[in-house]
Amino acid sequence: MSAPFEERSGVVPCATPWGRWYQTLEEVFIEVRVPPGTRAKDVRCSLRSRDIALAVGGQELLQGKLFDSTVTDEGTWTLEDRQLIRIVLMKTNRDAGNCWTSLLENEYAADPWVQDQMQRKLTLERFQRENPGFDFSGAEISGNYSKGGPDFSSLEK
Repeated sequence: MSAPFEERSGVVPCATPWGRWYQTLEEVFIEVRVPPGTRAKDVRCSLRSRDIALAVGGQELLQGKLFDSTVTDEGTWTLEDRQLIRIVLMKTNRDAGNCWTSLLENEYAADPWVQDQMQRKLTLERFQRENPGFDFSGAEISGNYSKGGPDFSSLEK
């Protein structure tokens, strides 16, 4: 179990016209396809607590108000193989019940099936954190897992 939970269990991506986004309990990942040969100096990326703006070669690719707040100082972007921009945002609210239903407030929403799968994944990730001796990466979950699933913290150990 040395690999992070999302590496063992995979991710639940939400496809967009420019690429995809997905999330874990702590982070939101955004992958934007850009023209091959793009150079870092062609990229303009602004990451703020509730706002994002990304332009490549003067063309705006992504801009708007994020679904929820992020930690400004911990947001990063990288250009990979001169054809993919990967943005990592740290969620302010890192609770399993904080499953983003869309990347921006009114855009790039996950369809209901993808949203359901995202919530399941975050609930299993929460269980993994609460029970580090067990591996939930291949587990299936059913029942009431919305808003982070059941809370077992009040049970005696």
